[in-house]
Amino acid sequence: MQAKPRAVFLDFATAGPGMETAPLDALVETTYFAYSTPAQMPARLEACEIAILNKAKLDAGTIATAEQLKLIVLAATGTDNVDTLAARERGVAVANIRDYCSAAVAQHVCAMLMELTQHVGRYDALVKAGAWQRSKIFALFDYPIRELDGRNLGIVGYGSLGQAVAAMGRGLSMKVLVSARPKSAQAPAGRVPFDAVLEQADVLSLHCPLTEETQHLIGAAELKRMKSDAILINTARGALVDGVALSEALRNGVIGGAGIDVLPVEPPAESHPLLAGDIPNLILTPHIAWAAKESRQRALDQVAENIADFLRGGRLRRVV
Repeated sequence: MQAKPRAVFLDFATAGPGMETAPLDALVETTYFAYSTPAQMPARLEACEIAILNKAKLDAGTIATAEQLKLIVLAATGTDNVDTLAARERGVAVANIRDYCSAAVAQHVCAMLMELTQHVGRYDALVKAGAWQRSKIFALFDYPIRELDGRNLGIVGYGSLGQAVAAMGRGLSMKVLVSARPKSAQAPAGRVPFDAVLEQADVLSLHCPLTEETQHLIGAAELKRMKSDAILINTARGALVDGVALSEALRNGVIGGAGIDVLPVEPPAESHPLLAGDIPNLILTPHIAWAAKESRQRALDQVAENIADFLRGGRLRRVV
């Protein structure tokens, strides 16, 4: 019986608890490491044909020392943590995963939007603090509640994630405005110029990749163009938003609120401007929009699919 190819999962802790690895283990002899530092990687990749990783960084030097390496599989969509040019030069294939967490991300966007418009958590805290019990009337009105019916939902980035959030918005009877590419000269049919989306959106949800063009896509100037009660939601990439500008905009009432699931560096430093305790109407979650158990299992299943296809000579989800 032919021996299975050897593989290493360099940062298996990023898959989260409770994952079923049987589809992967049926294909390759995998060693699982919770985390791997750059210094540990060369030894861990030695004699391995397949490297699996999520956020661990594979630079050109590490790829060069992995003499047996034939395939790098990312348990993520983004590939910026792998030197794909070095992989190509070495003849090492690279594959990623796609469209595995759309339902979870749309659900998370909805959860943050509901909290920012319904304030369920805040009202629950008031009740537990005895405010309802002490009230002279039957209801409390400490936090303003808004209906979403008929409101404008702006979507920047209309891939599978943006489309899932748009479908959620339509289910809430919102009007969806799909943004054209920022700085594009003309909006194609069915798209709205980015500046117009900024000005018209009651809720602006970001789902675009991070590029030189989209770095700090939302800064002080863009926030000033938004409605004073608009809500910004970012579940895409942290550096799409200028954190200093957003913190000041929320403090000064330039926009109505924000739900942020991603920051430029994760875990963030305590000094990050959005971690200050005095920012009103801000919800911060620790990069969990994608993290439903079903999504995480789908991610691992796609990793196994990519490996199986590669071993058959295929190019499933290949980026190199």
